This record gives sequence, C-alpha cells and structure tokens, in this order.
Amino acid sequence: MYAVAVVGSGASGLMSSITAARVGKSVLLLEKMPSVGLKLKASGGGKCNLTNTLKTDEFIDSFGKGAKFMRDALKLFDSDDLLNFFKEIGLKTHAPDGFRVFPQSHNSKSVLDAFNAEMKSASVDIKCNHSVKSISKLENFFTLETDAVNFRAKNVIIATGGMGYKTLGTDGDGYKFAKSFGHNITPLYPAMLPLHVEQDWVKNCIADTIAKVTLKIDMPKMKSSQKRGDLIFTKNGIRGPVVLDFATEVTPLLDKYAKVPILVNFTKGMNEEEIREFLKTQNQKNPQHNIVELLTELIPKSISKELCKLVGIDRYNRYVKIDGRKRDELIKLLAWTPLTVTGHGGFEKAMVTKGGVRLKEIDPKTMQSKIVKGLYFCGEVVDLDGACGGYNLQWAFSSGFLAGCLKD
Repeated sequence: MYAVAVVGSGASGLMSSITAARVGKSVLLLEKMPSVGLKLKASGGGKCNLTNTLKTDEFIDSFGKGAKFMRDALKLFDSDDLLNFFKEIGLKTHAPDGFRVFPQSHNSKSVLDAFNAEMKSASVDIKCNHSVKSISKLENFFTLETDAVNFRAKNVIIATGGMGYKTLGTDGDGYKFAKSFGHNITPLYPAMLPLHVEQDWVKNCIADTIAKVTLKIDMPKMKSSQKRGDLIFTKNGIRGPVVLDFATEVTPLLDKYAKVPILVNFTKGMNEEEIREFLKTQNQKNPQHNIVELLTELIPKSISKELCKLVGIDRYNRYVKIDGRKRDELIKLLAWTPLTVTGHGGFEKAMVTKGGVRLKEIDPKTMQSKIVKGLYFCGEVVDLDGACGGYNLQWAFSSGFLAGCLKD
C-alpha cells in the first residue's frame, strides 16, 4: 500500500508527486497515457509558459471570482518558489519579455526531462498506460481500480485536469471521481479556444495579426468586461491571445443564448473623436491618398477594405470626397466593429476548462476534501481558471505543491 496515489500527470500531478516523495512518502503516479506530462508538453505551443512575474496579490486578483481560495497555496509556493524549484532540478528559465517565464530552451521537452529525472531521484513509482476506472474508500485506505490491476493508498490526489485537450487524456475523469465521493461540480464550459463568428467578411482578413485589439460583449451589464491583446482572423472566426482570454466569458453565454454579439476595437483603443482627428491629420499629410491608404496607417489594409465595403464607401475615394454621413458611419465602425459569435470548437479545441469541483468543498489550506479525509484535489480539476500568460500553470504547480504536503 502506498502513502499516496496521484491520479494524472499534468503539471499539478507531477508537482504533487515530487513534493510528497521528497518528504519521505511512498508515491504512486497513475497516468492513462503512454507517457507523463503530455498536456504540459503541449502547453504554449510546445514552448511552455511556466508562470509570470506578477506579485502574488496581483496574480490572485487576475483570477476574479473565487480567487481568494488560491491565497494559501500561493503563499506557500509562489512564482519565486517555483523558479527556485526549477533551478534545483536543473531547469534554466528566463522571462524574455519581462513578464512571461519560459524554459530557457523554449522547449517543453526540457521541462519534462527535468521532472522525470527528479521523480526518478525521489523514487516516485510511475505507472503509465494505467487508466483509473474507479476510486473507493474502505476504512482507512482507498482502492484505485485500473484496467490492469488494483492499487491501495492511504491518500489520493486527483490531478486529472479538466476536459480540454481530450486527445492528451483529459476527458473529465476527475469530475466523475469527485462526484462518487459526494462532491458537486460547477457547470463545465470549454475555455481558452478560438471562436466562430457569423460575419463572412472576416475570411478576407486572415493574413494579418492585429495588435492591441479590445473586445467586449455587447449585451446589457456585460460591456464593462473587456479584454485586450493580439487578434487573428480565421476562415470562420477569430483567434489569438485576446480571443483565448475572452472565450472564457463567451462560452457560458453561447450555451444560454446560441449567439453572442460582441464589439471589437481595432484602433488600439482610440475613440471616435480620436479616430476622426487621426484621419484629418493623415489626410493633411497625404492629401493624394485614398481612404484605404489613410486607414492602413491605423489598421491592416485587409480590414480597411472590408470596413469600407460594409459602410458602402468606394475604397478608392479620397477622404474629403466621401459624404459626411458615410465618414461618420465609418468612424463609428472603426471605433467599435460588431461581430456575432456563433460557436466554438468545443472541448476538443479548448486549452482549459471553466468550472470544476466546487471550491467550498475543498480546504484551501491543504487542498483536502472537506467531505472525505485523505482525498485531495489540485490543478484544473477544481473550479478555477485563469488567462493566458502562465496563470494556469502557476496555479497547477502551487496547488500541486500544497496537496503534496499531505496535511493529514
């Protein structure tokens, strides 16, 4: 019998396994896939944005609702502690933009190599190709039934992740195990994924990346919630860092309303008056330029052409030759371009799951279940999700570390 069985070998499972083994616990790590850490390996397009340089209070505030739950885990093991841990296990890291922290190799394989070496050193018993079918508790130990053999452990850490990246083994098993012990699961939605839109013109703009775009939901009581970052058009919608962050708020609304109207500012946050002054100035500098040529100083040419088309302006016309009402319409459209989100790729395309094991049923000081002694949760399986930029991995590592301390 093991002191602890960890189910799942993502970031939180790897960290909790090493933490428990380092304090002398016998640790079993069960993974259904052929090797450990496949989702970690895929994160950040294989570059693995491990964390960021935000101070703890700012980091917590960025998670919004439920974020106070994170305080104990981050107080015990914050980004500085994580970087020291990586240094200990021989992984070199850096923050090239001063914010996002990556392995110096910019290759997630180096992260997994370091974890594997440390698990071997700490004598973690790793069993890959072992899919856990059920977990039960009798008296003072748990039985974990797999498709190959059963295991027993005094404690169990559920580190299965959510439902995103299904091809890498995350199919919601953790929620099933939590429910079997009486835990409640909040509604689950795919998050951090591209969005489909109704407008057909976007397919003509796929060649360009637009920096510092602002997105907001055009619904009552929702307009104050805005995201800003880089956006890329696709054949049927939008993607890019700002869209990944924005999708977390949109997917629950799509489930309820089928279509979600949004507004997009492509002009780096400029309002109508600022756009008007910009166009006047550009026209004075280049009076021979047509409207599209003037606009390309502000937004990509492909978008300029499409917005002119939407307003009904001849793109070869000079600014001063355009009817005043048409100019006003164009300026209004430049300030806030309407799009209608109609769908997404589901959990198959989602990097993160919104929702999870209800936080009120977990002790934030230990990550132990308040319902079943010896049962712990960490990482994405709980009801917390963050933005792009190392937030979710830092939470996975911090909660995994706390769970691995096994305050039983």
